[in-house]
Amino acid sequence: MVTKLVGVKDFRQNIADYHKQAIKNDWRFIVLSRNKPIFDVRPLNDKEATLEQLVADVAVARADYAAGRVYTPSQARKVLGLHRK
Repeated sequence: MVTKLVGVKDFRQNIADYHKQAIKNDWRFIVLSRNKPIFDVRPLNDKEATLEQLVADVAVARADYAAGRVYTPSQARKVLGLHRK
């Protein structure tokens, strides 16, 4: 999946176009506000779109958090390819 960066204002004004591009090309968009990522938008497949999968993902995330398996902000930027030079 290709990841594209887009500003929040542009995303807000062209959300329908970004939706079509994400579905057609299997692209993920990282939405930035003042060059900081605020959320990502990506197409969901049938498995991901189910409520059961969401519940399972939340349970895994809660267990990871409780066990201390979390990213620091600098680690998250590095994983997303947004690390500062």
